[in-house]
Amino acid sequence: MRRRALICGVDEAGRGPLAGEVVAACVILDPDRPVDGLADSKQLSPQQRETLAVQIKARALGWAVASASVEEIDRLNILQASLLAMQRALDSLCLEPTEVLVDGLHVPRHVSRARAVVRGDATVPAISAASILAKCTRDAAMVRLHGACPSYRFDRHKGYSTPEHLQALREHGPSEHHRRSFAPVRELLAQRRLF
Repeated sequence: MRRRALICGVDEAGRGPLAGEVVAACVILDPDRPVDGLADSKQLSPQQRETLAVQIKARALGWAVASASVEEIDRLNILQASLLAMQRALDSLCLEPTEVLVDGLHVPRHVSRARAVVRGDATVPAISAASILAKCTRDAAMVRLHGACPSYRFDRHKGYSTPEHLQALREHGPSEHHRRSFAPVRELLAQRRLF
């Protein structure tokens, strides 16, 4: 009897923000227990994402979430840190996929049978599911970070370079959770060293 194909979708959340870790998720959906409404996480409301995340975790054959730290982002660069988070998620998956489909242009270096799919988060259900889990996990982490550093309002902008976040950076300076390799943070640190 031929083994059923196990397609694993992989995506990340948090490449663009100025603060916080980058999170990756991988999902193997169960064709016998479909999840309706899957889409690119950026096209869904927070409530829709949370509802879908619960269903994905309950119905998928396998899923995993992992991250790379701010320190790793600054040391490796954001692309390599994202690929590292993806690798970690895949390494902790409970099933061996027959194929790995990764959103974007790059795949983790040590993953066999993997290919990149441009706009995969909008076109491949397993990647959509991974994007939802990654986004929900990262958003929750940023809300927790707000509890530790309320001055920056991470709960509202999730670390992205909004006017509110940039103003807080100017007023309070970068925290330990900010990515020093990202231009707005790096430039602010350089200015502060001049005075």
